[in-house]
Amino acid sequence: METSPFTVDVAPAPWTGRFDGDGDEHRRWWQAVAPHEVSASEAASRPAVVLGFCSDAGVLRNQGRVGAAAAPAAIRSALGSLAFHHDRDVFDAGDVVVEDDSLEAGQERAGRAISGLLDAGNLTVVLGGGHETAFASYLGVAGSAAVRGKRLGVLNLDAHFDLRDEPTPSSGTPFLQMAQAEAAVGRELQYAVVGISEPNNTRTLFNTAERLGVKYLLDEQCTPEAVEVFIADFLAGVDVLYLTIDLDVMPASVAPGVSAPAAYGVPLPVISAICRQVATSGKLLHLDVAELNPEFDIDSRTAKVAARLINTLLA
Repeated sequence: METSPFTVDVAPAPWTGRFDGDGDEHRRWWQAVAPHEVSASEAASRPAVVLGFCSDAGVLRNQGRVGAAAAPAAIRSALGSLAFHHDRDVFDAGDVVVEDDSLEAGQERAGRAISGLLDAGNLTVVLGGGHETAFASYLGVAGSAAVRGKRLGVLNLDAHFDLRDEPTPSSGTPFLQMAQAEAAVGRELQYAVVGISEPNNTRTLFNTAERLGVKYLLDEQCTPEAVEVFIADFLAGVDVLYLTIDLDVMPASVAPGVSAPAAYGVPLPVISAICRQVATSGKLLHLDVAELNPEFDIDSRTAKVAARLINTLLA
């Protein structure tokens, strides 16, 4: 039986948050977000649609600390009480849920949903999940008519390349999978990473990055000025952008609730500036946020950071 591209495993639930009043001057995210079934309005900016990808399978395969499957709910909770200052409509499409080790099937389901949402003219926002979320995002972006005939760039804010060459896909393999998929159709993956931790990436991973022509900045190189130039140069060479944020790119003091907390990390103001630069470029097509692990978070600190960055990207 043929299924709709918008099929998800769990329908969107009502959002909750602080209540200060019903007027626009009191509006918060939980009052602004509507289920995706509601027709989009005729707002000047294209609507954003949130989709959860509840998955621990890739992190488990990568020998990390599991718990990221609970992240979409935690990010929605953190977003809920934020003041809503946006002109665009925001909808929630629900969740794709990866049961046990059925990662590839879950990525395909999420990819079909993302493609359908992009084809309908939306800005898609995926809440992961481990960084296996990235390959689900790629399937959706690559399968959308929105990228046909356009130069696609993949920008990763991350302490890790995630270019592992392993027989079983995991949270450590998505960008090599993307490169292989692009090569299979005669294209070269345009991939850039900000925040690479040299001590946490083997020489093999650096060699793979160099072979694939990956552009990157080490975490110790991430001054505001250097990052702004790096992002501008990358954006100049692409028509549309897929942005993926692995929250372990930031210091453990800022983002403790991740599978692999960073000893160094890129400061939050620098990451926030990247998000603002990307948002104002007009090239952002799709974004996801990955690796939040609520089980290890402190006072929802990491979830709140994720919410703040999403809020900035939708401005």
